[in-house]
Amino acid sequence: MDLPATVYYDDLVAKCKQGDTHSYEVLYAKYARPLFNTSFRIVNNRADAEDVLQDAFTAAFQWLGEFDYSSTFGAWIKRIVINKSIDVLRRRKLTIVEIDEVAIHAMPDAEPQDEESIHFKVEEIKKAVGQLPNGYRTVLSLHLFEGYDHEEIADIMNITHVTVRTQYHRAKQKLLNLLQKEV
Repeated sequence: MDLPATVYYDDLVAKCKQGDTHSYEVLYAKYARPLFNTSFRIVNNRADAEDVLQDAFTAAFQWLGEFDYSSTFGAWIKRIVINKSIDVLRRRKLTIVEIDEVAIHAMPDAEPQDEESIHFKVEEIKKAVGQLPNGYRTVLSLHLFEGYDHEEIADIMNITHVTVRTQYHRAKQKLLNLLQKEV
């Protein structure tokens, strides 16, 4: 028995598809800020995040006729923003070292951090996240802030899930170390 596919119909998107220019403006206004924040957390550069946002909306509006309501418009364009943000990092020559399972098991366990004892203001955490290397920051942002699991991140970044897990673990440790130095 086939289950019916969920349809995420959106009147605003439908009006855009019909060429209503005001609806394009409303759609942009609705999603621009959160999508900018998503991109900024990945690329860590305001100008690049602004460029990504414009490129993403240009692409989304260009291909709006292909949007089939199988997801929400927000989820669809968010994926475009994430992919374009990762492309920016790749152009910056993002380097993520592939690590095999054997190397992970051979690594000594890091000294455990007392995460609960660290209480920082949001601005201090943002600053520390911004100091992380591109690969760490991207994996951490996609997992913690955007809610992607390790397999989804591996697919998005075209790396193995083992590398994602390792990058995430190291990013958390580095972030905690940066935050502890601020004390």
